[in-house]
Amino acid sequence: MGQKINPLGFRLGTTQNHHSFWFAQPKNYSEGLQEDKKIRNCIKNYIQKNRKKSLNRKIESDSSSEVITHIEIQKEIDTIHVIIHIGFPNLLKKKGAIEELEKDIQKEVNSVNQRLNIAIEKVKEPYREPNILAEYIAFQLKNRVSFRKAMKKAIELTKKADIKGVKIKIAGRLGGKEIARAECIKKGRLPLQTIRAKIDYCCYPIRTIYGVLGVKIWIFVEEE
Repeated sequence: MGQKINPLGFRLGTTQNHHSFWFAQPKNYSEGLQEDKKIRNCIKNYIQKNRKKSLNRKIESDSSSEVITHIEIQKEIDTIHVIIHIGFPNLLKKKGAIEELEKDIQKEVNSVNQRLNIAIEKVKEPYREPNILAEYIAFQLKNRVSFRKAMKKAIELTKKADIKGVKIKIAGRLGGKEIARAECIKKGRLPLQTIRAKIDYCCYPIRTIYGVLGVKIWIFVEEE
């Protein structure tokens, strides 16, 4: 069963928590979901748009900088609290960045009666997050680095974090081959069928000149 269900949804309510905290009447529930999606898309588009302007530096930390691990949305009667969990918040710490982001979100949401409050929270251990590792692998592959070397380097980066196991799987036209295949590398334990095991997971697409590659990363954080 662990191979047929999303590891995060499988553990929701036990080791995984919701990223949206609000209540609504049944008739207004769909509007609340669409509003959350607009807020998250607006934040991600803002990050991507400003990252393209600042990609002149070619250092290793840029490969995984400004990667959003997750976005928490808490709604009150007159206030919407948005907490952005990000690996390296260099871009959002610039002067006027938060104000500009708030204006973009207000245009998308059109919440006249609600005040918007945005907070930035830096991830303590960036290489413990699968999204940051996936972005690192994508950066390496786009720079023509061998996929095996990129996967092994990503495994080495997890040594800096306190984890019990990691698994990385890449599928697609690896190395420009005509026939698509999947390659996998694993280190440590990964009990996918154990609900009490806290496992972080992400599925990340990488667009290359040969086509789209799919990256899946499982990280076994701890066991309760």
